[in-house]
Amino acid sequence: MVTVTQGNDVPPDPRRWWALGALVASMLTLGFDMTILNVALPTMAGDLGATTGEQQWMADAYVVVFAALMLPAGLLGDRFGRRLMLITGLGIFLAGSVVGALADGVSAVVVARAVMGVGAALVTPLALSVLPSLFTPEERTKAVGIVSAGSTLGLPLGPIIGGWLLDHFWWGSVFLINVPMAAIGIAACVLLLPETSDPASPKVDTLSTALTAAGLGALVYAIIEAPTRGWGDPLVLGLLGGAVVLIAALVLRERRVVRPMLDMTLLARRGFLFNALAATLVMFVLSGLMFVLPPYLQAVLGHDALGTGVRLLPMMGGLMVAARAAQPVVARFGARAVVSAGLAVLAFAAVLGSRTTVDSGYGFTALWLSVAGVGFGFSIVPAMAGALGTLPADRAGNGSGLLMTLRQVGGAIGIALLGSLLAGAFRDRLDVTGLPAAAADTAGDSVVAAHLVAERAGSADLMASADGAYVHGMGLVLLVCGLAALVAALLAAAFLPGAPERRRTESASPDVVALKADARQ
Repeated sequence: MVTVTQGNDVPPDPRRWWALGALVASMLTLGFDMTILNVALPTMAGDLGATTGEQQWMADAYVVVFAALMLPAGLLGDRFGRRLMLITGLGIFLAGSVVGALADGVSAVVVARAVMGVGAALVTPLALSVLPSLFTPEERTKAVGIVSAGSTLGLPLGPIIGGWLLDHFWWGSVFLINVPMAAIGIAACVLLLPETSDPASPKVDTLSTALTAAGLGALVYAIIEAPTRGWGDPLVLGLLGGAVVLIAALVLRERRVVRPMLDMTLLARRGFLFNALAATLVMFVLSGLMFVLPPYLQAVLGHDALGTGVRLLPMMGGLMVAARAAQPVVARFGARAVVSAGLAVLAFAAVLGSRTTVDSGYGFTALWLSVAGVGFGFSIVPAMAGALGTLPADRAGNGSGLLMTLRQVGGAIGIALLGSLLAGAFRDRLDVTGLPAAAADTAGDSVVAAHLVAERAGSADLMASADGAYVHGMGLVLLVCGLAALVAALLAAAFLPGAPERRRTESASPDVVALKADARQ
């Protein structure tokens, strides 16, 4: 098959709409995988005996690898062929899913999630970057919207599909469901997607990639280990110091190279910096909430896995409705007002949620989850679009890559930091009086573990204490989320440009169109 290099004036491929179906299948798989694991974590914790820290690693192994490899993965596709790298990414994602389905311990699950992160890092940027070669400018916006909708649709499907699978099969089924989806995506890419490349793209910077992965990994590891070891532990302090050194080395290197993967000079642009900060803090809050909510719904309120997934839909529904409504509201009131208001709504929802008690019931939870979803949608979409709107056309690619990387970093740190806050608060509040030392230590691992110990010991008091301790920890997490959202709202109100910024060259820049559509996710 002839390779089509980006920028050549070639007639549209007659199979382009069929090829779009291949991309939608790929993005749908990744979309529901983003949320399906959260519903499965309480069940996995019970079956594998996973502590809260180990559950954090199951979630974060994917995100850390994804964040570190997304930019170099995109460059590999540009240089060696986007179809080839898409197929490779889906193959790696499929292999990781098989390993996860067959895993018999926490370590194997963490490895599987990391492998899946490698595959996702290849698929995500390339699924959008092939569109300019397939579609004319008139068709491109529609195509981008369809691909982005596939990923967005996966967000609410994940909890429902995951919950149904867990109610009927073992927890490995949440990994196994990816196999046929990824296989369909591979077959569709092979049969329908033409090869495209851009030989003029910069080479992959191996050292910068290594610094990104090592620095972010060390930071996340230190935050996850701190509740157990203590913040003054030599290992935790050493990891935090190492993370600072590695990230500083990355920044210095990227500032000196001619064609950096992460163009740090873009952060000197006020509009880009504060919009990117707002988007990153939104992902920090969203990822943390998706980590702490399923155990509350499943262990404390007593819903099964499917019921847990369904009860997460108010937040997803609010997010999707607000994301679709955000653009016309921005056109009317301006990005600064909408981003600030969205973050303020998110802060209100988090503070409201922090008032949850063991006896609150789901009705109260559904209320603040819906409000939180609206806040998410009205803040993330205009923040992403506003950040990209400040960039000149020749730096749109670098800017979009930096923005997507910062979002993933925010998500990884959200899971690590908020999960660690929850773990420490739960362990400190849990009353294990009268339990043997081994049983008390096990009960402190997680609310699921405490419930299992309470059932074996026949202790209703321990069960009640576990529920109360978890709700207390979740309340602290929500207060931190509310504070982060409020700070972000104040920064947005003070420093974002006052009027909507419009890109005159937007129609000529497919990267911006693609990332604005991706922002709606």
